[in-house]
Amino acid sequence: MGFFKRTILTTLIFVAYAQLFPTQLMVSSFGVALVGALVLGILNGIIKPILSFLSFPLTIITFGLFAIVINALMLSMMTWFVPGIVLSSFGSTLLLAIVISLVSAIFGDSRDN
Repeated sequence: MGFFKRTILTTLIFVAYAQLFPTQLMVSSFGVALVGALVLGILNGIIKPILSFLSFPLTIITFGLFAIVINALMLSMMTWFVPGIVLSSFGSTLLLAIVISLVSAIFGDSRDN
């Protein structure tokens, strides 16, 4: 899946998740969701490979489940750079990371989010 398609899909997930679970995720507008998806894509391209490499032994020990924690960390980091997106807790961030991973897998993206 290309960067543009993945960005639009992530934007739509942010907006839908914020509508379904307003106590877990607050997105101030569609434009902010789009900026958040762009920032998340940039973080996934730059920082996620480094974290994945450094945490490879832990990922092996947990049978790959630690990759979801890395995705949640990327989402948390994204909220530092995008002031219009607020996640209520790390648990809700983890749940959002799982949702993004599942939707990405359904739509054919093998690189999670």
